[in-house]
Amino acid sequence: MNDDYYQQNAQRFYDDTVNVNMSVLYEPFLAHLKPGAQILDAGCGSGRDTRAFSDLGFEVEAFDASAELVERARQLTSRQIEVMRFQEMTAVEKYDGIWCCASLLHVPETELPEVMALLARALKPGGVWYLSFKYGRGEREKDGRVFTDMDEAALQGLAAGSGIKVDLIDIWKTEDLRAGRDSEIWLNILLARRA
Repeated sequence: MNDDYYQQNAQRFYDDTVNVNMSVLYEPFLAHLKPGAQILDAGCGSGRDTRAFSDLGFEVEAFDASAELVERARQLTSRQIEVMRFQEMTAVEKYDGIWCCASLLHVPETELPEVMALLARALKPGGVWYLSFKYGRGEREKDGRVFTDMDEAALQGLAAGSGIKVDLIDIWKTEDLRAGRDSEIWLNILLARRA
């Protein structure tokens, strides 16, 4: 369902997201990384964040499940970006930072523990991980897409239930940064993998 949506609406999604200024969310994440650190942009969408991190001197790898979005992200970033789903992650202790901005929210709730464990495994000990979900609880469908919403309690339960060895650095709420979407609330999470 989500794959069909992004294949059919790739250009609209790209246009709506590519120029959003995300620096207020980059700062807490990047504060924990050394210059030149290796970042994975997991579920990169338009490629906006991949480009921003690359422009700041970080080594960035990226993937997205939508071939249409990957093509646009490749054009934007001039980087090799993979067509891949979270469930296909095989990296082990490779990344200093993982960025999951508005991407894990499309993983079905029953699959999130496994996906979280795969991503945590890809993070180096001591590495930092940013995640964001629309604020709420449970699964819902809207405009041909399925969303898994999270609140603080649901997120803590998910982290505990997945058996991943991470510590919470920070958790906070923000309004949507896209024009005309300020009534939507996001839950932002910053985690660190235990050394």
